[in-house]
Amino acid sequence: MDVIQEPRSIRKNLARLAVPIFIETLLIMMLGAVDTVMLSQYSDNSVAAVGVVNQLIMFAFLIFEVINIGTSVLCSQYLGARMHKNMVQVVGVSLILNLAFGLFVSAILHYGATFLLSMMGLRSELMEYGVSYMEIVGAFAFFQAISLTISASLRSANKAVYPMMVTVVVNILNIIGNYSLIFGKFGMPALGVEGAAISTAFARGVSMVILFVILFRKHIPRFPLSYFRPFPFVELKNLLKIGVPSAGENMSYSFSQVVLTYFINMLGNEALATRTYVVNIVMFVYLFAIAMAQGGAICIGHLVGERKLHAAYLLGKYVMRISILVSLVLSCIWALMGHTLFSWLTDNPEIIRLGTIILFIDVILEVGRAINIYATNALRATGDVNYPFYVGFVVQWSVAVGCGFLFGIHWGWGLVGIWCAFVLDENLRGIIFVQRWNSLKWTKKGFVK
Repeated sequence: MDVIQEPRSIRKNLARLAVPIFIETLLIMMLGAVDTVMLSQYSDNSVAAVGVVNQLIMFAFLIFEVINIGTSVLCSQYLGARMHKNMVQVVGVSLILNLAFGLFVSAILHYGATFLLSMMGLRSELMEYGVSYMEIVGAFAFFQAISLTISASLRSANKAVYPMMVTVVVNILNIIGNYSLIFGKFGMPALGVEGAAISTAFARGVSMVILFVILFRKHIPRFPLSYFRPFPFVELKNLLKIGVPSAGENMSYSFSQVVLTYFINMLGNEALATRTYVVNIVMFVYLFAIAMAQGGAICIGHLVGERKLHAAYLLGKYVMRISILVSLVLSCIWALMGHTLFSWLTDNPEIIRLGTIILFIDVILEVGRAINIYATNALRATGDVNYPFYVGFVVQWSVAVGCGFLFGIHWGWGLVGIWCAFVLDENLRGIIFVQRWNSLKWTKKGFVK
């Protein structure tokens, strides 16, 4: 009954969230893509090295997601149930925990750069680029930890436009900084990879400061000490109950990608550079799916908090259909433009040939990826956090890693074989998650009773 009465308002709210999240996510992706494109004018080896470093840094950033995912889910459900005090407690606890996690991760990435990249098997000719980039960007990882927490709390309160605006500023700063410090423009020294790292770290620091100002002025003016005396251990427990399995699924996926990157590294510098270019290109394919899934998850969390479960179910199905359609269309366009796109990025004929083939295989992959992005976010928003972790862990390691080694290394199919393993992994998980959503077992998992 509730979804029949309010379909327009629910979809309108979804659009208000998804559009700024789309723009914000696009700009965040561009932050990494700008480094790749500008460094491609410097050397293909620098692109390959930075690609490996970013794989490790993104994996480290997933530690912050233990708290951020819980923040988003709890804030959404508490706001839907009009439990303001609980929401403030969740944000306060999240900021404290992610500051501690952020400083810990920053120290590991900075001081362990050489060791970690050696463990990844990065070759000696790439090591200098990789270490210099990782030491700088890694040292300031705590900027990202805090920024992600504040952004999660703002989005859950239907204030997604503010993180989007901050990301616009950050991208402008990063582009100017990259151009100045990589190539030595505007009187700056030409620092190459090190310049790209300095620019990225500085931009993330500015983002954190601006987001703090917005948090206090537009969302939570203050954090009353009475809310934290005694310490709200119940909210900490709920944060970890959601965050640990949710981040565990993300970390499983990311670590499986690290292992597969190790396999690709065995294939040579050209395969590694191709993988880095392809990853940066296809990110813009599933961007819409990410925005729809995150916006949909917040709306679903609000509906679960209001106990409008049938409306939440139908909204989830709507998000999935739109995400698949858009991802399929965009991936087809990218595949048809593959040769042109790679010709813009490099003059290496083997990278252009291999990358063009991969983009056609990726069309099938993006269907499964769109479903997985929607389903994991939707299930977490309802409180059903363990199921995505179990499915993800089993399928990612048995299919993506296992078949990736079998197809790519053992059978000698190379990068094409590893991408075929990605296709099987994403689509198998997609089928399983659709069945879970249709089963409605998630309706009993909410945190607001």
